[in-house]
Amino acid sequence: MQRILSTDLPAHAGHPVRLAGWVHRRRLLKSVAFLIVRDAAGLAQVVVTDPAVRAQLEALTEETVVSIGGTAKANPTAPGGVEVVEPEITALGDPAAPPPADLYRPEPPSSLPLLLDHAPVLLRHPKRKAVHALAAAAVRGFRSTLDSQRFVEIHTPKIVGSSTESGANVFALDYFGRPAYLAQSPQFYKQLMVGVFERVYEVGPVFRAEPHDTVRHLAQYTSLDVELGFIDDHRDVLAVARDAVAGMLDAVGEPVPGDIPSIHFADAMRLLGEPEDTPDLAPAHERALGEWARTEDGSDLVFVTGYPMAKRPFYTMPDPARPAYSKSFDLLFKGLELATGGQRLHRHADYLAALAARRQPVEPYQSYVDAFRYGMPPHGGFAMGLERFVARVVGAANIRETTLFPRDRFRLTP
Repeated sequence: MQRILSTDLPAHAGHPVRLAGWVHRRRLLKSVAFLIVRDAAGLAQVVVTDPAVRAQLEALTEETVVSIGGTAKANPTAPGGVEVVEPEITALGDPAAPPPADLYRPEPPSSLPLLLDHAPVLLRHPKRKAVHALAAAAVRGFRSTLDSQRFVEIHTPKIVGSSTESGANVFALDYFGRPAYLAQSPQFYKQLMVGVFERVYEVGPVFRAEPHDTVRHLAQYTSLDVELGFIDDHRDVLAVARDAVAGMLDAVGEPVPGDIPSIHFADAMRLLGEPEDTPDLAPAHERALGEWARTEDGSDLVFVTGYPMAKRPFYTMPDPARPAYSKSFDLLFKGLELATGGQRLHRHADYLAALAARRQPVEPYQSYVDAFRYGMPPHGGFAMGLERFVARVVGAANIRETTLFPRDRFRLTP
């Protein structure tokens, strides 16, 4: 008999069925025993009255993998309104060792080190699993939104010959006797692909060897990157960023924003009472601007535009009207930086001038800069971290709670 999932049981009421999954919990009462089976879709209740099957059930341990054959029977008190009766139970492996925490309890353990040290098992907890199912849904929303706007998904190298973001630390490696690095972002490649497809996006890992030990930073995270050509200015990028985030929120069942409020960086500094030459937003600034957007516009999202050029990479387009500021932005989500983007330089001479102004040699970026000799349209893009997005949605205090197997300064396993 073909296996069905727990959520398929209502469609098979009154008929023979076969389930397979993990022993989630056993309840051994005097006259009847209950087995709760967990599979990819959810939970199913199995009712055991036969003494021989009960004895078999008593010998099982939680997390043992089993196959259950029986009859689906309607019962309003069972998960999904249907349970399995008159079962035959077959163990599909050895009895499982006791997990480090009870997975049948309503809430997962509160200890983050315990959760991370034993992630292969404790990610099975329904609430832990749901966080990563939500992440998958968010990526589907991101992709479907961009696919509908004629973007092309690309996959760029993660081993590169030069760093992408000047000033950020990189993971160096030996590439057959030559120096190489793990990619900090697909920035250079996605810009070059604007010259091929005009509109591109990527979902993939990026690596930052920055010595952070905070609740918002990781050494490896999943970046959602977008780049589009033939723009008028950075406001075209803002519009696509809004659509992408709206698609992600819609996919996870969260309210979808209309217009996202925005504030220029210089105005934000005045609002916050900070000096005009403040170069960047601190976490406290982000929280304060998040509260401002919530109070003024009822929005969990706010764009901060016109960041100082001093804090932006060399490929960023300056604002001709205010050369100290850029045509770039950050998107804050519930008081935390979620995305960074803006308009890029697109003329070869401007790249040479920008590198010279920063006293950086051209050679490490030669293949990237040379591409702009062959005609590139005005373009821009943005990138956001998937784990930060999910953390904001579920209210996680630490980004590691929304990362399958976090990598930071201290954690390299599991």
